[in-house]
Amino acid sequence: MRNVITVQNMRESDAHTIAEYVPSKELMYRAAMGVFKAVDWTRGPIGILVGAGNNGGDGYALACILADRGIPCRVFRVSEKFSEDGRYYHDLALERGVEIGLFSEADDLGAFGVLVDCMLGTGFQGLVRGLYRAAIQAVNTAHAYVVSVDINSGMNGDTGKAELAVKSDLTVTVGYLKTGFYLGDAVRYMDKLAVADIGIRLVREEYFLAAEEDVVFPNTGLDLRGDRVELLTPGEAEEQMKNGQTVPELAVELALKSRRIIRILGKNPLVSDGYRTYFIEPGSFPADIISLGEA
Repeated sequence: MRNVITVQNMRESDAHTIAEYVPSKELMYRAAMGVFKAVDWTRGPIGILVGAGNNGGDGYALACILADRGIPCRVFRVSEKFSEDGRYYHDLALERGVEIGLFSEADDLGAFGVLVDCMLGTGFQGLVRGLYRAAIQAVNTAHAYVVSVDINSGMNGDTGKAELAVKSDLTVTVGYLKTGFYLGDAVRYMDKLAVADIGIRLVREEYFLAAEEDVVFPNTGLDLRGDRVELLTPGEAEEQMKNGQTVPELAVELALKSRRIIRILGKNPLVSDGYRTYFIEPGSFPADIISLGEA
């Protein structure tokens, strides 16, 4: 059974870990090392697309790791901005001789065998605009092996919804699974998924990914085999959502009101008794979940 968490929980857990246990630059390096361990870098020339935030910082740190091992790569900046830790690893990458330049719509990514997506993180919401939009479209038409770091750029980390997102062969998420991986449009954009455990201390449990036989509801004594199970399609669930609710939040609310198990059907069914909520692991999506261990 694996923890599945919201973006806010990840943000708080990350801040707690940095304040009490591990410096932020070390966590960023561990995230990049997790990506390094997950990928076959012999597939061809490597391009890394980086954004303004810490997701971009992971890309610069990855470029440093590759350079230290004599593996050339080229970094494309999709923003002129940096996070504090991102600038630190950007400067280190330059010192190591990594080629870094601003992405242009004229850039042809077709020559790359591996493209690494470090543009937009789990906190992204809304429509992708400007140079980010052009870069995502370029990645999606490049015919390279695509690796998204933490989440596919353009996808909402809580809902899985995306008007436009990177289509990845592999997503290496940092710390814990996010709810958006099992909701919305995620199945259209993601193939395989790896979890890089970088030592983040979780501040609270929220949801779980489990095999059906692992699902237990100790607070209510209810049972998936009983007659108090209410089935909803994702469409029926969305019709009842209000005030920005996510599907898991709706399931919890309905379960508490009806004193029944709410089961929302789909590629990764979600079930809740209002006290515990699970995504049921079907074995078909993501195709392969692996844990890399602490990087």
